[in-house]
Amino acid sequence: MSMETIRQSEPVRLIALLVLALLLATGTAFAADTRKWATPAGDSIHDPESPGTRALQRPAEALSRLPPNSAGNQVDWVKALREGLIAPRTQLEATTRVQTLDRDILMRRTVEMPYVRFPHLAHTEWLDCSNCHEKLFKLKAGTTPVSMLAILQGEYCGRCHGAVAFPLTECNRCHSVPRNAKTTK
Repeated sequence: MSMETIRQSEPVRLIALLVLALLLATGTAFAADTRKWATPAGDSIHDPESPGTRALQRPAEALSRLPPNSAGNQVDWVKALREGLIAPRTQLEATTRVQTLDRDILMRRTVEMPYVRFPHLAHTEWLDCSNCHEKLFKLKAGTTPVSMLAILQGEYCGRCHGAVAFPLTECNRCHSVPRNAKTTK
């Protein structure tokens, strides 16, 4: 190989190395799915001797096709919904009119933790407003006395998070706005 050929191929090699480094750094370089789910017979919830338990679909069979997440049941449900990989029922009654709301609420009463940005859209794509308002949260922002202790006891956000939504151990998923960030009211 001549020196001229080597010099001409250097930019190509450099670009290839940069792409490979980026893929490795972001964890998207053809990595095998390493998520693990217990089988219904081994999850300590279902009776392993029951014929009904043996008839249940294995979680890995259903969930491994969905986008990964590092928390909870290891599925990014919002991404799965938005990519059309799942189509959950939006209402129980055919006459219910489901409305989505694309408005974030900034919760500032967080003691010394970062502020909480509550994304209505990610929630209203799944649930009708009446699931939370007025039972769990007052409609007017800032009038519900939400506290972490109450959430940990299964109230407010804790009705779903830690049960059917990502767990409460993922603090930065909610506490995502630095206290010193410029925010509008």
